[in-house]
Amino acid sequence: MRPMLAISESIDWLNQRLGDVCNFLVLAACVVSAGNAMIRYAFGYSSNSWLELQWYMFAIFVMFGASYTFKRNEHVRVEILYLMLSERGQLWLDLIGTLCFLIPSCLLLSYLSWPFFMQAYNVGEVSSNAGGLVRWPIKIVVPVGFVLLALQGVSEVIKRIAALKGYVVIDAKYERPTQ
Repeated sequence: MRPMLAISESIDWLNQRLGDVCNFLVLAACVVSAGNAMIRYAFGYSSNSWLELQWYMFAIFVMFGASYTFKRNEHVRVEILYLMLSERGQLWLDLIGTLCFLIPSCLLLSYLSWPFFMQAYNVGEVSSNAGGLVRWPIKIVVPVGFVLLALQGVSEVIKRIAALKGYVVIDAKYERPTQ
């Protein structure tokens, strides 16, 4: 179980770092938005690239922030049934839901969105707006975001299995209690 928990820790570390980047991007998007508005109204100058940059940052923090949010257990869940279950029942529900729904869905969406990116990359897609940005770099965010969410799902599965086997969390690490 320890090697699997080490993998889980690595995935958690990656998604924590990406979450930190996403938190910064929220601030950066606000600054770009405010700066763009001030320049437009103060100097009558506007550029589509600044607007598109805001959209790109938003896309990144939504797609990469999903795995970070899942890691922190702050995702949306219907808790009517969940709260009625015992702790062990909640672990089983999380495990089954992640294995049967989250991971397969994320991998399918990543697979289906890959051609979307490849087409844009192969033709060197650029925004049709005057002064717009290159489109293909942002289009890779969709498949990568779903892969990151699936990876976090794997990490959560490992942690739920460890908890079901009797491992407990001590300082954010799982350890088997001594009997």
